[in-house]
Amino acid sequence: MYETGDANVRQHAEKVLVGLVGDPHVLDKCQLLLQRATSPYSLLIAASTLTKRVTKQGVPLSPQQRLDIRNYVLNYLYTGAKQASFVREELTLLYARITKLSWFDSSKEEWYFRTVIADISKFIQGNPEHCIVGVQLLNELVADMNRSDNLKPLTRHRKIAASFRDTTLFEIFQLACGMLSQALISGDQMQGNEQLGNIYQNCFKNYMYPYTYWYQTNCNNYSVITCNSTQCTLLASVLQLTLTSLSFDFIGTSYDESGDDLGTVQIPTGWRNTFVDLSTSQLSLFNNTERAKFLGDIVKGIKGILENPQKLSDESTFHEFCRMLARLKSNYQLGELVKAPFYQDCIQLVAKFTVTSLRMWHFSPNSIHYLLSLWQRLAASVPYVKAQEPHNLESYMPEVLKAYVESRLESVEIILRDGLENPLDDTSFIKQQLEQISTIARCEYNTTCQLLVQTFDKSASQLEELLRNNSDNQLLLLPLGTLTWIIHLVGAVVGGRVSFAATDDHDAMDGELVIRVLQLMDVTDRRLPSGNGFVTIELAFLSFFEQFRKIYVGDQVQKTSKVYKRLNEVLQLADDSAVLSVFVTKIITNLKYWSDNESIVTGTLHLLGDLSVGFSSVRKLVKLNAVKFLLENDPYVSFCCKCCASSHFPFLGPDSKMADLRCRTVFYTALGRLLMVDLGEDEDRLVRFMMPMTNMFETLKQMLQSSSSNSNINNIVLLNLIGVARDMRGLTYAFNSKNSYSMLFELMYPFKFTCSYPTFTDILQRAIELWYHNPAVTTPVIKMFGELVLNRGQRLNFDVSSPNGILLFKEASKLICTYGARILSIGETSKEQLYSHRLKGISLCFSLLKNALSGGYVNFGVFRLYNDRTLEDALNVFVKLVMSVECNHLLEYPKLSSAYHTLLELVVQDHMNFVCSLPASVIYHILSTVTDGLAGLDTMICTCCCTALDHVVTYLF
Repeated sequence: MYETGDANVRQHAEKVLVGLVGDPHVLDKCQLLLQRATSPYSLLIAASTLTKRVTKQGVPLSPQQRLDIRNYVLNYLYTGAKQASFVREELTLLYARITKLSWFDSSKEEWYFRTVIADISKFIQGNPEHCIVGVQLLNELVADMNRSDNLKPLTRHRKIAASFRDTTLFEIFQLACGMLSQALISGDQMQGNEQLGNIYQNCFKNYMYPYTYWYQTNCNNYSVITCNSTQCTLLASVLQLTLTSLSFDFIGTSYDESGDDLGTVQIPTGWRNTFVDLSTSQLSLFNNTERAKFLGDIVKGIKGILENPQKLSDESTFHEFCRMLARLKSNYQLGELVKAPFYQDCIQLVAKFTVTSLRMWHFSPNSIHYLLSLWQRLAASVPYVKAQEPHNLESYMPEVLKAYVESRLESVEIILRDGLENPLDDTSFIKQQLEQISTIARCEYNTTCQLLVQTFDKSASQLEELLRNNSDNQLLLLPLGTLTWIIHLVGAVVGGRVSFAATDDHDAMDGELVIRVLQLMDVTDRRLPSGNGFVTIELAFLSFFEQFRKIYVGDQVQKTSKVYKRLNEVLQLADDSAVLSVFVTKIITNLKYWSDNESIVTGTLHLLGDLSVGFSSVRKLVKLNAVKFLLENDPYVSFCCKCCASSHFPFLGPDSKMADLRCRTVFYTALGRLLMVDLGEDEDRLVRFMMPMTNMFETLKQMLQSSSSNSNINNIVLLNLIGVARDMRGLTYAFNSKNSYSMLFELMYPFKFTCSYPTFTDILQRAIELWYHNPAVTTPVIKMFGELVLNRGQRLNFDVSSPNGILLFKEASKLICTYGARILSIGETSKEQLYSHRLKGISLCFSLLKNALSGGYVNFGVFRLYNDRTLEDALNVFVKLVMSVECNHLLEYPKLSSAYHTLLELVVQDHMNFVCSLPASVIYHILSTVTDGLAGLDTMICTCCCTALDHVVTYLF
């Protein structure tokens, strides 16, 4: 499995190993493999198989079997030959997992699995190699005790973890501290080690861990112990054990350590003497004077590291040091930092270090986030600092910004030359960095604008020269690449404007930057008809528009803003309405020329959607000629022949890719919002708008009803059916008022159609019958129905005498029953297609039924009064679908779990008579899912389960 390059051989080996876990003789086979195998991969398979068998629920091992395995593993690690590191790691995990799962196993009041220190003592007291193994065993045990994902339910994990914390963890921590103390007392001085430094920086970063202070106080200026490679490995393992012990979730409120949020380590009170003895840094132990003194020690320590940065050439150490710097500002205010001794020297060194790191953009790129986070927080603190001491950030912020800008522009040529990965392709990564840069750039905005204007003009001049000489497109990549970065930066600094700190001069500077971007956009747009577009610069324009829209488009913008004064002087754009016209023109241009690029189409439609949401902007938009063109000339495309395809929006055409169809929902949502602004009760206008779609319905209806199977229907019809469902979902989402929804409902529901209108719901029902196995069809159709029955904003407020609510529920029930019956008839689904082809559709059916039951527009007693089984059929299908889903799948797939538990809450609230009529095995299964939900980590699901349980108990008692 590990050595072959043949995928078929590897897949066969995996199947054999899966079967090995369920083999009744698996323990003997794995033991035999450990004794006789010579390949390290065979040993790894034996150890991992034992771990899976021990963890496997349903058929647990007896306590004696687990005890025998544990003793065998310890003896094997102590007396066996030296193993490969990955084999030893798997064996230590096996020991930790057995200990955790057997923590409460006892015999005659003896807790055999809690004798951790005694079990490991022979390793600790042995030679250095054995000592390393012993420390690794303890480290893996502490780490596994802290993991919540390897043991269900969560309550059992917390019970074991709490007992381990109270009985054993402190002894392990004392042992680790004692080993560190013994190493320090040895007093031999020497060169450091990268592995030690990496873990040491991690300890220091996460908890301001005092061994830095301890080193500084008890050793000579951060000197460390002389050791050979084995001793360094041992010290690194002990440091890792110390860190793991302090990282333990003491009170069950762990936080995401990879995030920026500051977490608090809830050290038990009984541990504090140990910390005081070690002069440690837990901030809760300090008063104000001690806190300031400790901060001074930290600043001095950082200064010492930066004055001798040789070890920072190691990428891991460099990364942890950057994280430590970011956490420094999280723990202390700028007013405290400026009062610390050596602050001036330290901040100068940090600035120099940051500039150097930014210019080495290819070295540890993920570390840049933490450096920018530090400077972002420092810049954000400048307006609030009250200390008399100077912070001098106004000198260093421009240097940091200049280094970032110049390094990114210089990277373009290197990336093009060497074919490296472009960081601009990772939109989420670059967006995060630009948010940080926006705050830094606003600190000294005059300098920022001068830098951006200078670099923009230089690159624009190069581009203009190349275009004038009709240069090859390959030569244009360099200036276009640099301009792409600058446009992103311009959008970021414009979006970083805050009202309380803004001035007229700053707005005028924004105007200078905006003018240049719009002028460049005009140049690039003129090249689009010839097919000479540049994807990344188009995405940069969209990013810029989004930032400009948030700041300068809307009711909050003053008409006298200096930005519009400059725009009017140069581009004759006097106000935000004129700029909106530019936005819409660009949107139409992108949809016309970039229809084959999913990222540009998606970004463009999201911009259109954002513009259609604003109360002020949407009313200005509908007055524009371009928007009137959209609404009066619906861009729908007939599928009858390709020559009918619209030249304006090819992404709606019959040749569009399946991925493009997802964009249509956003497009028609925006059109629906624009249409609603002046729609009122004008049914004729809605009919005209819907006419192209209505004609599509009629054609689809004829083809679907005349075909007995989906094999007779071509791919173009299928794509248009999917498109219709997505388009109607977008319109239904947009029509969130009673009047607009009522008019749309009149056009859609079968009994309301005149002879000239097709029955839209019949089309969807027929589509489910034909393509129930194809998620590309079922997903948009079920989502469309889910939106149709959703009482968003109380829009489904029918008259008392109206049967529309009941009729709508009947259609929803019919679709659920149709899909449910057919999806249940499908046999076993492969693991790769389980969610996409089965569970996702079931989840959407749950959401659809939940929306229909919770709408408040149906009197469900009517169904029972007239012996109508619509409601009962829908609930029966729901139960069958629930029984077809394994319990572990409800826990593994969040969307499925959320849809199920919210629906179950409604069912037990209003339909307990139906639940009580179910067989006992079904009720037991449903209550088991409630129990699993109560023990989960998702608070929303836990709340739903609590409420559902309350409804059940209230009904019974």
